[in-house]
Amino acid sequence: MATSLSARDRANESTSLGKHYPQNIKWWRKLAGMTLFAFVLTFLFCPKCGIFTEDFVVTLGYTLCYTYGLWLANEYPNRRLNRNADWTKNPIRSFLITLGASMSASLLVISLVNVAFLAFYHHRPVSAIRWENFIFPLLTTVVVSLFMHSRSFLLSWRDAAIRAERMEKESAVARLDSLRRQVDPHFLFNSLNALTSLVEEDPTRAVRFIRQLSQVYRYVLDSQDHEVVTLAEELRFAEAYLYLQRTRLGNSLEVELDLPPTDDLENFMVPPLALQLLLENAIKHNTALQNQPLRIRIYLDEASHQLVVSNTLRPRRVAPEESTGLGLRNLESRYGFLTQHPVSVKKTDHEFIVTLPVLELV
Repeated sequence: MATSLSARDRANESTSLGKHYPQNIKWWRKLAGMTLFAFVLTFLFCPKCGIFTEDFVVTLGYTLCYTYGLWLANEYPNRRLNRNADWTKNPIRSFLITLGASMSASLLVISLVNVAFLAFYHHRPVSAIRWENFIFPLLTTVVVSLFMHSRSFLLSWRDAAIRAERMEKESAVARLDSLRRQVDPHFLFNSLNALTSLVEEDPTRAVRFIRQLSQVYRYVLDSQDHEVVTLAEELRFAEAYLYLQRTRLGNSLEVELDLPPTDDLENFMVPPLALQLLLENAIKHNTALQNQPLRIRIYLDEASHQLVVSNTLRPRRVAPEESTGLGLRNLESRYGFLTQHPVSVKKTDHEFIVTLPVLELV
């Protein structure tokens, strides 16, 4: 399902070849490398020319113009094209576009160099240009371009393989941690205590409590193999989870849901159990009293595609066995594989606020 997400957030990392081009090389190093390459070509084309002869200087002029011109004409346009091209969808089309752009720019440079030398050095008309003058520069461009594309493609493939492996490990850890927390004896113990009281006092509410508890565990089991779920599904689960907590805590827990209708949330995606993690942390780590209720607010900022969960901050001590301290870190890691937008955690004097990026279906 993750491949159905709007790919803008991670396309630049997983499908772009441009980032693997040698773009971080300092300009003077590029200049030195191109100059050295031009001298090598000059010695190859004019092996018997003395260094201070006119033939050597003219040949060096040709090779310098070709080297600088072809490098500049191919590096920047191709880098830009490869950054914006999604090679996972249309690899042949993307390759042909970049190769076509490379050939067009190279032909323009070769033509300009030939015209310039014919007009200003040889004093001959443009019609004297021979097609043989284009063969070697174009072949050199093709070879270098194919080498750069092959190198970039292999490095991108390596990055994708590493990311996929890391994603699998992180997701497995996160799923196990989420499952462990939901089957946590404290949660189950508290729920069963609340159920016992309901069975004696209000059998009708007890039946609903059992159904909500069943829905919570069903969702945990069903979602553990999914990378993302719809925000509507996550909210339905959160409401079931909050029903259990409200039943147990009574008026000491107040929750405000400021969200669009459920149908409007079907195109938004979040990692499974992301919202529940934040709700559980808020309830577990803060004091909730009848006269000082724990207030939790959940709202969606549709303009920025962010789900915000805030709660009043009244920290309480939590036993080490009740909290691993890995929940938020695992959630941040999972989001790191889905989008470039990070999870935002902000703490004020009176409030704890977590902002989750909301992914969108194409």
